[in-house]
Amino acid sequence: MRGSQLDETVSPVLLAPTGARSSARRIAALLRRYIYLLRSSSVRLVELIYWPFLQMLTWGFLQKFLASTNNPYAKGAGVLIGAVLLWDILFRSNLGFFTTFIEEMWSRNLGNLLISPLRPHELVMALCIWSIMRLSVGMIPVALAAFFIFQFNLLDLGLWLAVFFAMLVLTSWSLGLIAAGVMLRYGLGAEELAWSLAFLLLPLTCVYYPLSALPGWLQYVALALPPTHVFEGMRAILLEHRFDAGDLWWAFVLNVIYLAVGYGVFRWLLSRARDNGSLLQLGE
Repeated sequence: MRGSQLDETVSPVLLAPTGARSSARRIAALLRRYIYLLRSSSVRLVELIYWPFLQMLTWGFLQKFLASTNNPYAKGAGVLIGAVLLWDILFRSNLGFFTTFIEEMWSRNLGNLLISPLRPHELVMALCIWSIMRLSVGMIPVALAAFFIFQFNLLDLGLWLAVFFAMLVLTSWSLGLIAAGVMLRYGLGAEELAWSLAFLLLPLTCVYYPLSALPGWLQYVALALPPTHVFEGMRAILLEHRFDAGDLWWAFVLNVIYLAVGYGVFRWLLSRARDNGSLLQLGE
């Protein structure tokens, strides 16, 4: 009799399904939600193309002007436009990751997501995939415009373009993870700091000038950053028509280290936010 009463009052605990297929289904569901959000707003769609296009135009005309001077470096085959497009790959990919994460905070939805069966690594995976999808929507039209307006073909980098792309995207994810962790720890008060994290790399990674332009001691700092090897590799291809495999390996090894550190920081700060109970208080 007592057992039957318990059966009527106690509800069974339903555990989230595990396994690769269930995990892929949850990631796909999150991606579908992001696609619906993007499709519902034409302004968001235009914004993805607007800023990279504006930047490409500005630097493209500067490159055109410099090419008419006697500066031999400026005559390099579209090296400035190449640098702008590669930097935008890093910056826009980071923006795609971080913006999507912070929008969950603005809408106070992050707590709902993280008490659902969605695992933190699945959230991170969805953000990574979504950053590439957003990046493709923004960068493909801009790369085509660079070809028709300035006759700069990004595909001139050959197969190494795919490698450079992968290295820069990996760096953007590690930056996005650290920025997301900072937001979890300090809330929206640290928003400005998190937004500007990518810009910290701009002067150090030699986007628009060679590594030799930096002071000797700062070159060691620059070489510890994966994008420096990418931009040095790009200049070697466009200006000297050679590829340095050493740059690629350094970029890959450093990216693995930074990604591991970024994910570790994100998980640690997420765990602290859960312990402090601040996860459900995050929002505007």
